[in-house]
Amino acid sequence: MSEKPKLMVVDDEPENLDLMYRTFRRQFQIFKAESPSVALETLDREGEMAVIISDHLMPQMTGVEFLTTTIERFPHTIRILLSGLGEEMDGLGENMKKAQVFKLITKPCNIDELKAVVQEATEKYQAAKLAEE
Repeated sequence: MSEKPKLMVVDDEPENLDLMYRTFRRQFQIFKAESPSVALETLDREGEMAVIISDHLMPQMTGVEFLTTTIERFPHTIRILLSGLGEEMDGLGENMKKAQVFKLITKPCNIDELKAVVQEATEKYQAAKLAEE
């Protein structure tokens, strides 16, 4: 049996981290981070993730800023951004391109939709890794 793919969830709301853990724990090795700085420390320790799901509005930096910092070291990682409907959306589209965001999911999110997006992201990651070999 092959090792489960790695999934990182970055959100400053503990209940969102717990929901993601419960949703994906059977399919993934899950790494929870309550801030971008904790997420970066985890990436330094654990290495590349198949998928990173990041909240957009967080105290230290936005999700887009955080995801942008991961591109150079982890080009194959698939990035998903979570954003509340009422959050500041000006310029988000262009910044999402720079951050190489695969999908934007609005909160509160439909769990089945989220599962489908994460599955698609995982398949895309695995295909990119196979192509590299």
